[in-house]
Amino acid sequence: MRVPRAMSTQHPDNAFPAPFAENGVLKGEGEIDEANWAWSKLLCDEQMWDYEGKGADVDVIMKLLLRDPEYFRSHVLGSDVFLTLRIPNPSAEREMRKKLEEALHTIVTSYDIAAGFHDTSLPPIWEVILPFTTSADELLRVEAYYREVVAGKQDHDLPGRMKVRDWLGEYHPESINVIPLLEDEVRLQQADTIVETYLHGLGREVPRMRVFLARSDPALNYGLVGAVLLTKLALQRLHRLEARLGIPIYPIVGVGGAPFRGNFRPGGVGRFLREYPSVQTFTIQSSFKYDYDPAEVSGAVQEILAHRRHEPTPIEEDRALDILQRSKKRYQQQVVKLADMVNAVAASVPQRRDRRLHIGLFGYSREAGDGTQGVVLPRAITFAAALYSLGIPPELLALDALTEDDLAFLRVVAPHIFDDLNDALRYANEESVGRVLGPEAVAALHRFSPGPDQEHQGFTDFIFSWVQQGFDLSKARDVVEWAARRRQFLG
Repeated sequence: MRVPRAMSTQHPDNAFPAPFAENGVLKGEGEIDEANWAWSKLLCDEQMWDYEGKGADVDVIMKLLLRDPEYFRSHVLGSDVFLTLRIPNPSAEREMRKKLEEALHTIVTSYDIAAGFHDTSLPPIWEVILPFTTSADELLRVEAYYREVVAGKQDHDLPGRMKVRDWLGEYHPESINVIPLLEDEVRLQQADTIVETYLHGLGREVPRMRVFLARSDPALNYGLVGAVLLTKLALQRLHRLEARLGIPIYPIVGVGGAPFRGNFRPGGVGRFLREYPSVQTFTIQSSFKYDYDPAEVSGAVQEILAHRRHEPTPIEEDRALDILQRSKKRYQQQVVKLADMVNAVAASVPQRRDRRLHIGLFGYSREAGDGTQGVVLPRAITFAAALYSLGIPPELLALDALTEDDLAFLRVVAPHIFDDLNDALRYANEESVGRVLGPEAVAALHRFSPGPDQEHQGFTDFIFSWVQQGFDLSKARDVVEWAARRRQFLG
């Protein structure tokens, strides 16, 4: 079975509204249109369908087929194009945990609908992504629950000597693949151990294994350098595991438009493919899709589809971990200084998707890791957007902790970081940086900055001034959006 290369996702990092949005916000039926558009116009071969943090449409397969039947007559769901569910993790998102059951039942109901349309036994959905994965047991629970409870209920006895399968029909597929989404320092370093334990625990052979490596939350918690090094370490360890087990392991990397979250944009696809040669699947987030001309986007997607995997760039692990720990410590010290300003601006960052509130009961806030206990930050997209709006790009944080030897090491193992810095630091406002982070950060800025974007600096002067004076930032929302459009990404 073909493994997808370009995964369209629902991450709301776009500066310009999607064409399917209502008053700038994409929701409901608009996300059905988006999926069809991503496949048929942008040429993505996979759509992530998110059950995490929002109300998801359980009739997605039926609506997709009805919306564009001509396209799906020649593009079979589950074979030519793929829909992959991101489900809630019951261990981490307890208020949403029963949505897991709803998501898994969508798989069997979708099978019947697609089988009638395509006249095939291929399931349209047969893989799910488990966020916040911390252990193989969490993956095994999802797989066992689907196999034994969701599909397994077909053997349950009903009155009248009838089984569920006799009454409602057979349940397909009988089993599913579970993709771990690894999002924190510990689990990214344990990627190989978690995957190997899961594969042994399944008790059956699998033809392949997909593993999803997060980039946004690691950047939020450890900084740009830390996130890149953790990705590199995980890719190297997964490659070694693949060679040892003889089972193909296909990494997915979750990259966004902002340099802080990956710097994955249509014009920079080639250098990213060179930087991460062992990655199979790249996320095509909202900024990639909506902040550029569709012809440029589809051309970039075709470049991704044509790329073939190679071995990862070798990295000296002890040296990488030393840089990671030192840069992480400095990054978290600086985040403490910035937290109040970030949270003040966050409320003015435009909402691009219909999602649960970022605070309270369905909260999407994150408490940062070691050294910043008690500091609550918005999600990574909003966090980055707030800092760009202030003229303090998040890529700048912790640069003053890097030595010349550190930079020489990074130029060999992760040269794309320097592209990220060149692209990001043009949006720095030296006055804002100096007033909040001090002369060390200004000196670090001068080591890398290609010079300021004057138009963007005007926006940041205004926003920073309003924050400093304690003004109502709801009136600055237009300026925050103008700055994002200038960058061609939200955060």
